[in-house]
Amino acid sequence: MENTRQQKVTRLIQKDLGEIFQSLSRDLFSGNLITVTKVVVAPDLTLARVHLSLFGKTEKADLLKDIYTHKKAIRLQLGNRIHNQVRQIPDLEFYIDDSLDYIENIENLLKG
Repeated sequence: MENTRQQKVTRLIQKDLGEIFQSLSRDLFSGNLITVTKVVVAPDLTLARVHLSLFGKTEKADLLKDIYTHKKAIRLQLGNRIHNQVRQIPDLEFYIDDSLDYIENIENLLKG
């Protein structure tokens, strides 16, 4: 169960990372659409697990590799935005959120 502080930091990180990915997508990720669907923050606020929904021309695994290569720049921009609200900028782990693919698969199975 998340406490109030964790929930506030989670919402803050999700909002700011969404804006960061939106601004960086054209330059660093060749125009692919990256959406932050869920953020889970560790109880000590040192780690944030970020679930991303990826759309675009590039394979999802390749796009995730690109995100990891630019992880320092993303974390730096996040730190510049939230440094007044948190003592330590959490380390970021990125995961592909495949819930939309799962839903689409279920719908196709139900139609057929």
